[in-house]
Amino acid sequence: MEEVSPAGLARALYAALATGDREELDALLHPEFTGRTAEGMPFGIGGDHDGPAAMRRNAWGAIARHFEARAEPEQFLDLADGRLLVTGRYRGRGKQGDATLDAAFAHLIAVDQGRIKSLEQFTDTARWHDAAGLLQTVLLDFEGGVATLRLNRPEMGNAIDERMAADLAEATTQIAERPDVRAVLIAGNGPNFTVGGDLGLFAGTAREQLPNRLRRMIDSYHLAIERLTSINAPVVAAVRGGAGGGGLGLMYVADIVVAAEDARFALGYGALGLTADGGNTWFLPRMVGTRRAQELFLLNRRLTAQEALAFGLVTRLTPDHQVDSEAASLATKLAAGPTRAFGAVRRMLRQSFETGLSDQLDAEMDSIVIASNTDDAQEGISAFVAKRQPNFRGN
Repeated sequence: MEEVSPAGLARALYAALATGDREELDALLHPEFTGRTAEGMPFGIGGDHDGPAAMRRNAWGAIARHFEARAEPEQFLDLADGRLLVTGRYRGRGKQGDATLDAAFAHLIAVDQGRIKSLEQFTDTARWHDAAGLLQTVLLDFEGGVATLRLNRPEMGNAIDERMAADLAEATTQIAERPDVRAVLIAGNGPNFTVGGDLGLFAGTAREQLPNRLRRMIDSYHLAIERLTSINAPVVAAVRGGAGGGGLGLMYVADIVVAAEDARFALGYGALGLTADGGNTWFLPRMVGTRRAQELFLLNRRLTAQEALAFGLVTRLTPDHQVDSEAASLATKLAAGPTRAFGAVRRMLRQSFETGLSDQLDAEMDSIVIASNTDDAQEGISAFVAKRQPNFRGN
């Protein structure tokens, strides 16, 4: 029987994977086969897999459970060390969210005695995460009517880069689409809330590319801010360490801000020769007044937590170790409230700066008339008459 070339074995492998032919896979893989999938692959797929069964179950099988995808080889190159280099693309879609997968790959394949003894995968894992619909730089949890959104780049001070901006847009969209969310808690992992934009990203981008890169990033980030201001559910922010730049937008959208007694706040744009993003020029004058906003922007003044409280940027201060628990307690309390009424109040408060008194009075009348016909209003009125605590359900 004529011996099959490494390239021929590789082609047979890709064909067997595409059809899910287990018998063919068993025939192609060496009994001592070892596989390595790229670190950072979603769903824990990345890592070493010892033996054909482990590779089938924990790598290829896991991919099949979460994706409808196939490897499409394009080039086969024999290397000097006897291994085969195969390059191509993974194409398909994720099963969660139906997002498209199009990721380059390189496979290093070793052959022994006419069977594939090892395969090492290199691929663009970020593309896999995008297709999987998973969040990489933020954590999102739903429990008891509270959506907890936690920034998760602690080693970078939770600085906002393109990936985090995209993740924030996706996370806030998920929050906005869930009718069971009755309060939102925003916090940061690590010692900081967020230091703002990722300056390393800015510095590492060529001058001619920076404007478009910023535009894409800020478009996603501003979408997240709009989502958080439009929902009925009230928002609580837990601020520890540094909060700065465009990241302050995540604090502005909150209705209640709990900050650590040693937290620090700064805009920082003037020192960089930049202007503003994150809604700073809209929210800040409304919260602290025009004169103070001018001072903060033009003189790059940094605020202590006590100054931020006096300026009206935060609601209350607490020791650092109590910030998360205090904010979570408030979010839980708000989640037990009349969510639709809260949403109407949130919107009217924000629009009041652009609305004349007569129009605002009309808006209040229309809003309370609508609210009076909700289940929560009937419950609240009944509870008041009965002198008991109301049991609001958010509708």
